[in-house]
Amino acid sequence: MKGLIILGSPRKGGNTEIILNTIREGMIAKSCDVETIRLNELNLLPCQSCGGCDKTGKCVLKDDMREVYSKIDKSDVVIIGSPIYFYGVTAQAKAFIDRTQAMWARKYRLKQSPPHKNGNRCGYLVCIAATKGKKIFDGAIMTVQYGFDAMDIEYCGEFLVRGIDSKGAINSKQEDLIRAFEFGKDICMR
Repeated sequence: MKGLIILGSPRKGGNTEIILNTIREGMIAKSCDVETIRLNELNLLPCQSCGGCDKTGKCVLKDDMREVYSKIDKSDVVIIGSPIYFYGVTAQAKAFIDRTQAMWARKYRLKQSPPHKNGNRCGYLVCIAATKGKKIFDGAIMTVQYGFDAMDIEYCGEFLVRGIDSKGAINSKQEDLIRAFEFGKDICMR
């Protein structure tokens, strides 16, 4: 099984990255091949709403997203990880999701089958929020669900942690780290 982790946090070594790395370790423990992409290190332009992808199913922008499209298409599991910023995903994660418009055009406008062979692909959201609000994750979940739909990936669930703010604070939450490792193992056993 091939997994792709999309890290939407701009903070290196932050709580989201720590949780994603723990999930990755769980996946590797079950023999999954996993790659992590750090969005903040890519040259990723925002969608220009130019309509160019409506004709070809391919984005006309020439940036690092071209390589990411290929990696998404080759993955059985895609995980999008982001801290919560104002009840949503980070700007980096949102720009990435907006750029899946080309995949949406391929699927819905052009009615093209995606190039991957396995039609049973799963997508997951991993989010950490500083506050504990009841609806703190709602905006991020909805955004990511629609992004996965564009990618022709079934939304299969989420891993959410509330009340974690300062850098590295998740390291003191051993139960969440254990849960993350098990979550990674479970992803690869489906």
